Amino acid sequence: MTEQEERGGAGAARDGSGDRERYAGYRLGLPETGRGAMATWGPRIAALVIDWLLANLVAFALVRDPTIWQAPVTGRDYLPLAVFGIESWLMTAFIGASIGHRLRHLVVARLDGQPVGLLRGLVRAALILLVIPVLIVDGDGRGLHDRLAGTVLVHAR
Repeated sequence: MTEQEERGGAGAARDGSGDRERYAGYRLGLPETGRGAMATWGPRIAALVIDWLLANLVAFALVRDPTIWQAPVTGRDYLPLAVFGIESWLMTAFIGASIGHRLRHLVVARLDGQPVGLLRGLVRAALILLVIPVLIVDGDGRGLHDRLAGTVLVHAR
């Protein structure tokens, strides 16, 4: 057995540091699996689809006009996006998860353990609406929207 394998086991880091190979959330002090582990892309995307479908249903129920699903031309055409943003903001701020997150057993948490709150929830939701910040991820799989809001999306169980 090499010295590196003795220090870090079979999963020793390739850089020779002796640490076990790092996983998403390692630098944040999160567990590798189970409750509190970083959410993977599958449940994240499923939660997003659920939330987007619900926002569209709510928007349609409000105006009862299928033209809200066309390319945005008037202000009313942005109603599904507004419903999605408000749902994401308020539910994350007050209960730490949107409806889609709850159904996929995910929760938005602050790294210091405090509730997300209105301001951080608003920052996170506004950046999600811009789409691009969600796609800019770091080595832990945390999107720019979560880094700027000081939050992380983790498994609730």
